[in-house]
Amino acid sequence: MELLVAYRDDPAGYNMAKFLCNKMTFDGEVFHGNSYDLIIIPSPAISADWLDEKYDYDGFVFLSKHAAESKVLALTCHSTGNFSEAKFGGNNGEIAIPHPHIQKSYLQLLKKNQEKFSDFQITIEATHHGPTALKKPSIFIEIGTTEKQWNDKSLCNSVASLVHQVLSEHIPENPVAICIGGTHYPSKFTKELLDGKYALGTVIPKHALDNLNTELFSQILLKNKTATVAFLDWTGLGQNKSKVVDFLKSTELEVIKL
Repeated sequence: MELLVAYRDDPAGYNMAKFLCNKMTFDGEVFHGNSYDLIIIPSPAISADWLDEKYDYDGFVFLSKHAAESKVLALTCHSTGNFSEAKFGGNNGEIAIPHPHIQKSYLQLLKKNQEKFSDFQITIEATHHGPTALKKPSIFIEIGTTEKQWNDKSLCNSVASLVHQVLSEHIPENPVAICIGGTHYPSKFTKELLDGKYALGTVIPKHALDNLNTELFSQILLKNKTATVAFLDWTGLGQNKSKVVDFLKSTELEVIKL
């Protein structure tokens, strides 16, 4: 069973959580449901590395706001981790265990319902921010991009209902790919997730490849144990293309250039 997590002072996450907990039972700390449980925490979700010391679940699904300087409206979903300095929660140079199958099911369902969200870009993001130390898989589901959207209860309820649908049904397991290269909003990888057969694990963007070394690469492989493929945004690897190729030669991953 998954534990859904929302930060009390995050309006988008809180609004989604309030919608979902209406039909759940509360024991004073945890809202209990048939397919998942839910908690509302008093501290930021990006710093919730303590969760699995207190709660024993199969994984964690964070409900959150999404912010961007561009102000482009977006509904996003991404794994967490820091490829270098931990500026927004988690630990330096630590990658969280991704939750690829929930991510794929959610984003595909979101795409099927795109007419409800016609003003929004539907996309994954590259792996970023905390928490990073959880021992179980985790994923962030986010509503962007300004306070207007975060406080739009109708929008938050619509997204939350899709989260409920995903977690209430059988979630198929797909082959998993690690993704390397591209921008923070990696359109090639999003397309593969939506239209292809693969679920996606850690997504390492071009701007993080300067930090990729043997130790970090080994950690990424460890946190993506089920991955059988490495997707490369071939034109989005920059000056680190040969380094990435050399690292992959030491693995059994099938390399697919996009």
